Amino acid sequence: MSAPERIAKRLARAGLCSRRDAERWIADGRVKVDGRVLDTPACVVTGASRIEVDGKPLPQTERARLWRYHKRVGEMVTARDPQGRPTVFQSLPANMPRTVSVGRLDFFSEGLLLLTNDGALARQLELPANGYRRRYRARVHGAVDPARLAGLARGIEVEGVRYGPIRAALDRQQRTNAWLSLELAEGKNREVRRVLAHLDLPVMRLIRTGFGPFELDELPEGAVEEVPARQLAALLGEPAAARPEGWARARASREAPRRGRR
Repeated sequence: MSAPERIAKRLARAGLCSRRDAERWIADGRVKVDGRVLDTPACVVTGASRIEVDGKPLPQTERARLWRYHKRVGEMVTARDPQGRPTVFQSLPANMPRTVSVGRLDFFSEGLLLLTNDGALARQLELPANGYRRRYRARVHGAVDPARLAGLARGIEVEGVRYGPIRAALDRQQRTNAWLSLELAEGKNREVRRVLAHLDLPVMRLIRTGFGPFELDELPEGAVEEVPARQLAALLGEPAAARPEGWARARASREAPRRGRR
């Protein structure tokens, strides 16, 4: 029998939704435990609890699984888009289980997106306190001031929002355009775009190349690949201080984008 846990965590571990979504579902009266409709997420369940969502039994909890997906420009990271734009989930193979994304990439961004069938794992990877850093390459318009770029390591405030330290380096300046490498811990909404715009460097292209120990590498656009179970098990049992951040690797391999891509 599984250990007692909060109902929102159980729903997230089943891969149905995030914990936050689970709390909304409970508020909407969509969740039952042992035949009783829940009206609060302050409910602890065990393996013996009968859980239903929308009148259907909760699926058996699978082992946590993780996938790397190469998001394309023009895809939304959402289950459904009111404007009818394509979503990453529509691009996934039909035989994949239901997944949630680890964080998001905006409509115009591309690169590495992690997907998991375990909402609790998604939350663990997203939390800045757990030490999983995001790595990007950005093509910007404008002349880069190395001193201002280096100053991002101290953190910066933009329009009342405080952003934490960002490691940033100039890879190449080409007349009025430049390529940058960046690494950050938080990944707040449109963080890279807003910070660089504040430096008068509007982003023309943004590629996420890494997330914690996971790299985009040569994964083709629109392709999805599962992280080996052994690698994931090692990750889940590894302290944050021991996790490779990949910054040296990413900085050493600053390649120009492959031909034929946008």
